[in-house]
Amino acid sequence: MIFSKACSMFRLSSHRWIALLAIVCFSTQYIPAAEHPTQTGTPRSYIAADYSKKILVHVGADNSDVWKQTVRDVHDLQILPHGHLLTQTNFQTIVELNDKGEIVWSYDAKSSPGNADRKVEIHAFQRLADGSTMIVESGPARILEVSAEGKVLKEIPLVVKNRDPHRDSRLARKLENGHYLVCHEKDQTVREYDEKGQVVWDYGTGTALYSAERLPNGNTLIGTGNGHSVIEVTPQKEVVWSVTENELPGIKLGWITMVERLPDGNTLIVNCHGGENQPHALIVTPQKQVAWTLKDHVRFGNNLPVLKLVGQGSGTTR
Repeated sequence: MIFSKACSMFRLSSHRWIALLAIVCFSTQYIPAAEHPTQTGTPRSYIAADYSKKILVHVGADNSDVWKQTVRDVHDLQILPHGHLLTQTNFQTIVELNDKGEIVWSYDAKSSPGNADRKVEIHAFQRLADGSTMIVESGPARILEVSAEGKVLKEIPLVVKNRDPHRDSRLARKLENGHYLVCHEKDQTVREYDEKGQVVWDYGTGTALYSAERLPNGNTLIGTGNGHSVIEVTPQKEVVWSVTENELPGIKLGWITMVERLPDGNTLIVNCHGGENQPHALIVTPQKQVAWTLKDHVRFGNNLPVLKLVGQGSGTTR
C-alpha cells in the first residue's frame, strides 16, 4: 500500500516536472529577438556621412562605431575593392581612407591647373580600374582623370547651360564603355558624354537631380533630388519603374540623393532631408516592399546625403 502511494506520488511529480520543462522550453524557444535600435530588416553594416553633424562613420551591424571621422562637406563616397574608402572632407578635398579611417591619399582641387584663382567645388569622384581617379569639377565644369601623384591625365569639358560653382554637377560615374554619366543639378538633366566630351544621351527630370546609375540592362536609375522619387528610365526615355514621395506606407521621401541597384535586385535609397520621423535610408524590392530601413536621429541629423552598405560588392563603376 505504501509502495503504491509512493509510485503514484512519483508519477504525479514526474508529470509536473515534464509539464514545467515543456513550458520552459516553449518559453525560451519563442522569446522574440531584441529590436534593433536603428534598423528594421536584416541588420547591416554601412558607411555614411552627415554634414550637419560633421560626421563620417563606419557603423557595424550591431550599431557600434567601427571608426569615425570629422568632415565638413561631403557629397560622394565609394568603397574600394580592397576595403579602402574614397570620400571627401570638404568640397575641395578628396581623401582615401584605410579600413581604420586613416588618410592614405588626398587630392586638393585648388592645386589643379587653372584653379588657383577661381571657384571650384567637387561633388563627384571615382577610383578607376587602372588606379587613376576621375574627378568632376563644378565651376570649371570639367571632368579630370588624375594619377595617384595628382597628374592630370585627361580633361573633358562639360556642357552646362546654367553655370553655378555649387550646382553645375552632382554625382557622376565613368561607365564600362568609357563614357561618363553626369548629373547636372541646376540644369535638371543627366547627360552621358563620350570620351571626347560629346553628349550622346540625356534625360531631363525637371528637378534638382542628384544621382544616376547605368544598369546592366541599359536602363538608368536616377535619384531625382527634390523630385522626392527614384525612377528607372530606358534608353528611349520611358519610365519603367519608380518609387514616389508618398507611395510607401508610413514613409515620406525627402531629397533623394544616392540610389543603387543592389546585386539581389533590390534598390537602396538615401533619403536626405527626410525629417526626424523618417528613415535616413531604405531598401525596396522590385515590388516596392520595404525590406530594410535605417533611422538614427541620435547619430545623424537631417543632412545625410551619402551611404554605402559594407559587403555589397560595390565596384569601381558605382
